[in-house]
Amino acid sequence: MPTAALAQSPPAGAQPAAAPASESISVSVKRHALAGQRLKLGGKVGSGAKGRTVLIQKKKGDGWKTVARTRTRATGVYSAYWRLAGTGRQRLRAFVRGGDLPVAQRIVRGGVTGYRLAGASWVRTGLLRRASRLRWHPRRRDARRANKTLPCGSKVTLRYKGRSVTVPVIDREGPTSGDVDFDLTAATKQKLGFGSTGTVWSTK
Repeated sequence: MPTAALAQSPPAGAQPAAAPASESISVSVKRHALAGQRLKLGGKVGSGAKGRTVLIQKKKGDGWKTVARTRTRATGVYSAYWRLAGTGRQRLRAFVRGGDLPVAQRIVRGGVTGYRLAGASWVRTGLLRRASRLRWHPRRRDARRANKTLPCGSKVTLRYKGRSVTVPVIDREGPTSGDVDFDLTAATKQKLGFGSTGTVWSTK
C-alpha cells in the first residue's frame, strides 16, 4: 500500500517564524498636480514582506476613505495609482493592513495640492483702493480676481514653474480681459518668477 505523505515537522528545538513586533511603511508622490491627473504613489513596507495589502487613503471628515489599493511585491515595494479630483490641498496616507501582522501608516507630509489652469497678468498700477477696502500695493503679495465668485480676503495658492505663493484676493472686479483670471502685484509676480501675462496654476 502506498504510504500516506506526512506533514513535515520543524526540527526539535526550532522556533516558529514570528511576525515582526512593529512595521513601517514609506510613501512618495508628486505633491503638486492639475486636477484630473493620474498620480503614481510608491514606497516600501519595512519588513520586506511580499503580498501585504497597502491602502492609499484620503482624509474625509474624521476618517479616511480608500482611493486605491495594491499589494507589496518582493522586498516589500509597492506602487499604486490615484486620480486627483478637485482643487486644493488633500491629505493622503499609505496604510498597510494588519491581520495577524502589525499595521503601519505614513501620512504624506503637506498633502497633495490640486490646481486648475488660470490666466494671469501683471498689473503696473500703484496704490489703489478697491472693493474690499484693502489697499492694492505693488510691493505686497496680492491678487485681484476677474469675477465675483471669490469673496475679498479669500486665500488662493498660485503656482508657476515650480514656485508657489499663497495670496489673498483683494478685489472682486479684477481684470477686464476675458482670458485673465487674476491680476498680480509686482511682489506676487516676482515671487513666482512670472512674466507680464501667461498661465498659472490656481487652487481656486
